[in-house]
Amino acid sequence: MRHRRLRNWQWWQAIRARLLDRRLWQPCRDTVAGGISVGLFFAMMPMPMQTLASAAIATRARVNIPFAVASCFVSNPLTEPFIRVAQYRMGGWLRENLGVTIPRIGNLPQGVADFIIGFLLMGIFLAFVAYPLVHLFSALLPNHLPIRPAVMKPKARSSAN
Repeated sequence: MRHRRLRNWQWWQAIRARLLDRRLWQPCRDTVAGGISVGLFFAMMPMPMQTLASAAIATRARVNIPFAVASCFVSNPLTEPFIRVAQYRMGGWLRENLGVTIPRIGNLPQGVADFIIGFLLMGIFLAFVAYPLVHLFSALLPNHLPIRPAVMKPKARSSAN
């Protein structure tokens, strides 16, 4: 990341400055809550490279990058089928019981629209629920997740006599 050829590129300097910001890598209550929310939102999206998208948005939103990437692994090969079925059923339930009209998308069947509504709704719901839960966890156990990140102290130089 600090290669001499990359140092002179303007676009890389902007990315590197944000990506290597230590505050985004140290856990504190606000950045962890935001990171988990971003990660859970992208975990519900049926897309390749969810972790890269989560890391990019976490960097842009200035939330904890490791927690954003780690929470993407909620959707893994073992849980993926159950999540996708739940999303499809949630979209169908929303359409049928609440009277939400879903426009037809080209020649695609209605089930595709149910699935799209389901994964969007589930992603938004989990993102909004995760944020206050992390704050509640921090309030109940304040020693495990501090309010502010620890201050990085510079290393003291040892004087050799």
